[in-house]
Amino acid sequence: MRKNVLALLLLAVMVLVTACGNNTANNAGNTPANQAAEGNKAGTGDKLKVVLLIPGTLGDKSFFDAANSGLQKVKAELGAETKVVEMGTDKTKWEPTFNDIAAEDWNVIISGGSEITEMFNLTAEANPDKKFINYDTDIEEAPANMYNMSYSTNEVSFLAGAVAALATQSDMPNANADNVIGFVGGMDIPGINAFLVGYIQGAQYVDPEVKVAVSYAGDFVNPAKGKELSLIQYNSGVDVIFNVAGGTGLGIFDAAKEKTKYAIGVDSDQGTLIKDTDSQKGDLIVTSAIKKIDSAILGAVKKLQDGTLEMGKRDVLGFVEDGVGIAENDIYKAAFPADLQAKVEEVKQKLINKEITVDNAMGMETSEVEAIRNAVKP
Repeated sequence: MRKNVLALLLLAVMVLVTACGNNTANNAGNTPANQAAEGNKAGTGDKLKVVLLIPGTLGDKSFFDAANSGLQKVKAELGAETKVVEMGTDKTKWEPTFNDIAAEDWNVIISGGSEITEMFNLTAEANPDKKFINYDTDIEEAPANMYNMSYSTNEVSFLAGAVAALATQSDMPNANADNVIGFVGGMDIPGINAFLVGYIQGAQYVDPEVKVAVSYAGDFVNPAKGKELSLIQYNSGVDVIFNVAGGTGLGIFDAAKEKTKYAIGVDSDQGTLIKDTDSQKGDLIVTSAIKKIDSAILGAVKKLQDGTLEMGKRDVLGFVEDGVGIAENDIYKAAFPADLQAKVEEVKQKLINKEITVDNAMGMETSEVEAIRNAVKP
């Protein structure tokens, strides 16, 4: 009997030792380092979650729509989960919206514009575990978890000014004998005046005697005001107006159609976008000064996903970086004579090669900008 009990105890001990040995073997690779590696693999396998916050509303066929186009490319090309939030025009709601979104589980939070930069920076600083991208700001400083972009708007506007000056002195059917071009800006602020100074200098590069009528709407979301200011300019002898007014600029195109005059778009290829719904209006937008916001957003998120995006800095994207350009679309090719296109291309190549230096209103005193405006006043 005693032998049987001893045999059973010995068998039990052997089973226990074998079980413990198997368990140790099965978990031999489950060290803290290997657990971390497994966690990293799981993280890289998760779908990237990217949200875009619009400080306004979509439908401007310009700045905000270009950003949304970039988000759609992020979704299509990178397989990310995306969402766009239109924060509206009530600025008191912007900061709470930033904070609410930052509290959710988005990996990358994107917004754009110098107006939102300060509050966007504060949100980034309060959420160091998230990544932030400001797709258009003139402010250089950025938190360690934010990447900022801006564009050489003075250079692309220089090219737009050359187009306008060539158009106004051409035999194009809607050009008149007056050597006067126009500019309608959203507000009298450095970011808009960077466009203006480049535009004036580009026009003067073609013709030092050209005059430029300048108006500010005081608003970026008022098409009625944009149309009113543009009609005044067209009635005074202007035959082409450069739109740098966001949603307000849609009224410029309404005025161009009413008066059968020319316009130049901004930020997006506005002629092509508008021609889809109104071909007569679209055909009058001879070109647009484009910030390639959609490509810039896609490129930044792609680098962030690859781990190659340098955070805590701002990059300025110009012709060389393919960050800006004019719309050389079917409208431009049909409306703008071939010899004038060749002259524009010549100017563009000189800008790319840095043979032309364009001043930037971002570094100017208000009095300097005023002097430039007054010097070309009709």
